[in-house]
Amino acid sequence: WPNLEIDGEMQADTAVMASILEQSYSWSDLKGPANVLICPELQSANIAYKLIWRLAEAEAVGPVLLGMDKPVHVLQRGVEVTDIVNMAALCVVDAQEEEHAARQP
Repeated sequence: WPNLEIDGEMQADTAVMASILEQSYSWSDLKGPANVLICPELQSANIAYKLIWRLAEAEAVGPVLLGMDKPVHVLQRGVEVTDIVNMAALCVVDAQEEEHAARQP
């Protein structure tokens, strides 16, 4: 993952608003708002996910639960076809990466 720009813990508004990021984290290499948020537990992740999805009218893919032997891809009630297609694509990429890693010596 050499092309990723990653930084540590920060407040949600700092992560998604470039102006706050620039002011509060001027020393950081991040160049713009985050496109991935990592939350400490399921409840806060669901709150953040739903708020950003609804308020920003953004294309959201998830939730995905990590930290277990394998990722868990969750489809919620009432999802649309686009949500299913996006999640299926993410599942395929995860499976391909796992297969590729298993083939490495």
